[in-house]
Amino acid sequence: MKALDVSHLPSYRNGHHSLMWWGIMGLIVIEGTVFALTIATYFFLRSQSADWPMGVPPPDLLWGTINLGVLLASIWPNHWTKRAGEDGDERKMKVGLVVCALFGLVLLAIRVLEFGALNVKWDDNAYGSAVWVLLGLHSAHLLTDVYDTIVLAALFFFSKPIEGKRHVDVAENGIYWYFVVYAWIPVYAVIYWVPRIPA
Repeated sequence: MKALDVSHLPSYRNGHHSLMWWGIMGLIVIEGTVFALTIATYFFLRSQSADWPMGVPPPDLLWGTINLGVLLASIWPNHWTKRAGEDGDERKMKVGLVVCALFGLVLLAIRVLEFGALNVKWDDNAYGSAVWVLLGLHSAHLLTDVYDTIVLAALFFFSKPIEGKRHVDVAENGIYWYFVVYAWIPVYAVIYWVPRIPA
């Protein structure tokens, strides 16, 4: 029997043909569930308290809203970089990864200021714990993706030759960034606007 020659087939694929894509989708489902459960916990704690937030003013809106604006603005360079990864354009990927990493570093700096504007410490009461857990969870995802973006950028600048599977890594990193951005919208609403709604 003659062996089938598959040497002409690509060693990597983008989208749902990639195992990495399925891994990212699984991670997003799991992490999305964690966010949903944490938000449900927040509302449960709120339903048990006559005073919400408990003895403190609601968080200041400035830094959280700026963070929301910067996160939403980061969608465009992220999308451009993701498309470059899918198209295999390494020059665009290099530029895009640097721009996305800079956006991420700015967001991390803003996040530090956000923690200071919560008007409550994590161990003050149930409200403080819930708010800090929500912000901390999102911060962990933000930090993880920024780190991944910086590592990918370093690979593209300092590692030669670039394997094609790194193009897939860039595209999948873009998908995860969408999750980081879109997860912030309900978290932002819960942290900054729900305390302003009368119980």
